[in-house]
Amino acid sequence: MFAELAGGLIAGSLALLADAAHMFSDALSLGVALGAMWLAARPATKKRTFGWQRAEILAALFNGVTLVALAIWIFIEAGQRFADPPDVEGGLVLVVAVLGLAINGIAAWVLSRGEGDSLNVSAALRHVLADILGSLGVIVAAVVILTTGFRLIDPIVSVLIGVLVLASSWSILRDSLQILLESTPEGVDADEIGRAMIGVPGVVEVHDLHVWTITSGFPALAAHVLVGTGDDCHAQRRELEALLAGRFHIDHTTLQVDHQGHERLLQLSAAEGLR
Repeated sequence: MFAELAGGLIAGSLALLADAAHMFSDALSLGVALGAMWLAARPATKKRTFGWQRAEILAALFNGVTLVALAIWIFIEAGQRFADPPDVEGGLVLVVAVLGLAINGIAAWVLSRGEGDSLNVSAALRHVLADILGSLGVIVAAVVILTTGFRLIDPIVSVLIGVLVLASSWSILRDSLQILLESTPEGVDADEIGRAMIGVPGVVEVHDLHVWTITSGFPALAAHVLVGTGDDCHAQRRELEALLAGRFHIDHTTLQVDHQGHERLLQLSAAEGLR
């Protein structure tokens, strides 16, 4: 980052400065991601019964917002340079960009080994992958300047880096906001889950069905289930828990199982579906 910042100022290259700014956001994001993972690993308490697991999602949201802010800055600076493109020292830009590419390649390799289902690590990895493409763009700009003297290539590449940064923020913002708003997890159909629960012999109705995500890879479900008057509530609950874990990979469930005849709030039946 410091090499690209110094090189960009000396060579007059916005593309290098944009990549340096992106690397700064990476360093900040990686620090936030590491801190969030440390918080998420802390045990639950009476005040925070799920612990700090949502810290990872807040860190991912922060990373996405910083990417958007960075892209806006790049667009503003590039617009000014289109009107008056400065002279750029292509040789210095090329050397520094190659160095940045090598460092980003190592960082991406390290992060890809630990990505798994963590939205937090995915956000950090997306930062670095965007930096790799940014470094490649700067290398192309340097080669064009050295071979043709076409100065507008520097703001053009800067805009492309800005678009890349903006695009990489979209999925992170979308996924983190969906989790914070407690939306149904991606790839999970609440109606399908309800129908499967209704299909278990002895289950009469399913009320107040909710499916959400605590943090990356941690789906949760809560529902009120009615069974027949003479059925074993505990046996039905265990069967439903096995169904949810085996078919839908939802291990954290809270099922209130009662016998038929209680007040109805939200009803799901095989014939009518969720309403």
